[in-house]
Amino acid sequence: MVYYISQGKTPNDHLQNIKKMVDAGVNWVQLRIKGSSANEILDIAQKAKEYCHENQVVFIINDDIQIAKLLNSDGVHLGREDESPQTAKELLGNEKIIGGTANTWDDCQKLIQMRVDYIGLGPFRFTLTKEKLSPILGIEGFRAIMNKIKESKIDIPVIAIGGIRLEDIEELVEIGISGVALSGFLHEQENIATSICQLQSYFKI
Repeated sequence: MVYYISQGKTPNDHLQNIKKMVDAGVNWVQLRIKGSSANEILDIAQKAKEYCHENQVVFIINDDIQIAKLLNSDGVHLGREDESPQTAKELLGNEKIIGGTANTWDDCQKLIQMRVDYIGLGPFRFTLTKEKLSPILGIEGFRAIMNKIKESKIDIPVIAIGGIRLEDIEELVEIGISGVALSGFLHEQENIATSICQLQSYFKI
């Protein structure tokens, strides 16, 4: 699975970039706007959701459970300092997708106990896309955590996040990653659709 995390200088930039990535073939989109009003986000989110759904792409809201509920998005992704996945389940219902960010095995255990639908694990390497970056894991950090997940016989999708590039994918797939969340890398590509197709070839979905 290739999961696009939106970026842009303005809310409308986010919308245009989401459309571009949907047209290029991503599976999931996360709307991640910082520093805008709730009304601005809602307006862009509604348009982005409609475009995603027209193209059979899953649409996730970053951080804000209330906006996810108002919008009836497919789900919400929660950071380590956001409200709990349990609160999201209560407000949105069990049919919605709840994702959570993890940086350590302890983070993963907490998210698993709270029955998230997927874990966003990272950062893999340094990235300019996110402020307040958690400690970088690298391939060995990922391998150690994925080994513990396997040893615990936990069957939950883990999405790798943070500065991931095409040359990283094969090794990440080998250690059990279910998908990758990307932003900056996709915007750097001359032919985004070709790059996404290459990425998709590593995953079953």
